[in-house]
Amino acid sequence: MYSNLWLIPFFPLVGAIINGLLGKKIKNEKVIGGLATLLMFLSFLVAFQNFLRLLGDNVKTHQVVIGSWISVGNLQIDWGFLLDPLSAVMILIVTGVGTLIHLYSIGYMHGEEGYYRFFSYLNLFAWAMLMLVLGNNALVMFVGWEGVGLCSYLLIGYYIDKKSAGDAGKKAFVVNRIGDFGFLCGLLTLFWALGSKGVWTVNFVEIAENAHLLQSGGLLVTVITLSFFLGATGKSAQIPLFTWLPDAMEGPTPVSALIHAATMVTAGVYMIGRLNILFAMAPATMMTIAIVGAATAFFAATIGLAQNDIKRVLAYSTVSQLGYMFLAMGVGAFSAGIFHLMTHAFFKACLFLGSGSVIHGMHHAYHKAHLNDDPQDMRNMGGLWKKMPITFVTFLVSTLAISGIPLFSGFFSKDEILWWSFGSTRGHWLLWLLGAAAAGMTAFYMFRLVFMTFFGEQKTDPRAKDHIPESPLTITIPLMVLGLLAVVGGYIGIPAILGGSNRFERFLEPVFGEALEVQKIAAHGSHATEYSLMAISVAIAVIGVFVAWVMYIKNPELPARFTTRFAGAYRVIYNKWYIDELYDFLFVNPCKKIGTFLWRGFDVKVVDGIVNGVAWAVRGIGSGLRYTQSGYLHNYAVAMVVGVVVIVGYYVFG
Repeated sequence: MYSNLWLIPFFPLVGAIINGLLGKKIKNEKVIGGLATLLMFLSFLVAFQNFLRLLGDNVKTHQVVIGSWISVGNLQIDWGFLLDPLSAVMILIVTGVGTLIHLYSIGYMHGEEGYYRFFSYLNLFAWAMLMLVLGNNALVMFVGWEGVGLCSYLLIGYYIDKKSAGDAGKKAFVVNRIGDFGFLCGLLTLFWALGSKGVWTVNFVEIAENAHLLQSGGLLVTVITLSFFLGATGKSAQIPLFTWLPDAMEGPTPVSALIHAATMVTAGVYMIGRLNILFAMAPATMMTIAIVGAATAFFAATIGLAQNDIKRVLAYSTVSQLGYMFLAMGVGAFSAGIFHLMTHAFFKACLFLGSGSVIHGMHHAYHKAHLNDDPQDMRNMGGLWKKMPITFVTFLVSTLAISGIPLFSGFFSKDEILWWSFGSTRGHWLLWLLGAAAAGMTAFYMFRLVFMTFFGEQKTDPRAKDHIPESPLTITIPLMVLGLLAVVGGYIGIPAILGGSNRFERFLEPVFGEALEVQKIAAHGSHATEYSLMAISVAIAVIGVFVAWVMYIKNPELPARFTTRFAGAYRVIYNKWYIDELYDFLFVNPCKKIGTFLWRGFDVKVVDGIVNGVAWAVRGIGSGLRYTQSGYLHNYAVAMVVGVVVIVGYYVFG
């Protein structure tokens, strides 16, 4: 029934291979971009078909084995796929949002020298993410896990002649290797732990069926889940491994949208959801996840308050929103975490693509006016809503969604997380407080972005003002679709307290229900409490919007006065709390010094010294012995006589 599941990752892989091998010869942008987008769309159609089948199927878990991969003794690992409600949601997000980003890229990347290379990488990225979410065992997941890491390196460093892009790509790659170490430690420990009980497997279904063999709350399951969580912090940019994600802005804007909305950064959240039974058995790990998630949401939001690069504001926003997802996972709100992952994919993709539309228009204007101003600096913008109405409207509705304003998608998912963080048996009111404060800051800095970019006096150089166009249809069509989803995408998860049936949570119940029931994880509290918390969170968001309006529309001189009065605090936030500098001091520079010492002190002097010393000794001996090969017969005769005398003397006098 689900035999065509393999086509979902296969289509983008075909696109990656064709464009990668033949794209340079094809040259035609329409063919290259059209092929990559068409294959992604075909992948979406197959994903949607299987999703509909699953909706009408009484059995919600299906494995499709492509072939045997590893067979050693009692261990049998297949190359196979797993379709259940969780993976069904993920493949729709990856292929659906991915298709729109591919379509957008056709217009945005027009004229780029490496056009074919970009679309090959983009298709490969989608393939890797689909392998990650569809894999029926941890090794297939790990192939996709490493694949998205490789593709992020290639795409972030796409502008190969730009040093900052190369450095950002390397940073993403290295930081994620730390997380990958944690993933492998968790996997190997889990494999050993179950194997010691006679169950040798890495299959997700079998892991869930045999999780009871591990002691709930015990040291072993805690170590396993903490190791996996380390892997998640690397992929999903949580404290302390979040520093790579803002630097990922060095890649083209469609890359930012794909990484931040639909693929790589959601991998850690998905992995925790996939192994939910293990995490539910480790209360200490879940509390750690909740604390790290809440702290990341709050911390990243503070940095977003002071950034002026339009994409960097959105980057720190992503880190903060991912913190909400981890907060949800930590308090046992697995469905709410995946729900926010989905709504975030809609409005964050729209926001990033909208920022790209703005950058595209600003770059066009500066090019026409022969200027070299920064097209990403919001201080160079203002009043763009008249120039770019479609971009403005879609950006505005997505900003309302991320700010948690009622009736927009982000409100339903974010509020569900805040309720669970307060009322869950694994929650705490301090977690709710951090999440609510982060929500207020999010509303402020996102509307600060909107007001600085689209409202007020146009601050663009006068020579460029008349050259700012609305983006072409290949850019605006994805914006309109994503903007619509940012508005209505949350309605499938309306909670019962608001008159809904929470269909999204019920759909995911076959995946998460058993873990929550066995571990007795639930959100408790009266409807009055839930209404009150909802009203408070909405009020906090409205206050954030109002403060942004006062500072950037009503009294635009206030920000300068504020930053002057609190110059020290502003400098710290503007410089991202100097975390990069701290990491350089504590880790990067010492590692460089150790590496330099091992190079110059050990490799050059010891290793090279031994090797070169042996070479010199052999050369010296050879140089001395070469004099014995003079070529004169009488010399050889003398040598033979001397040799005979020595031998005879030895036997006579010895």
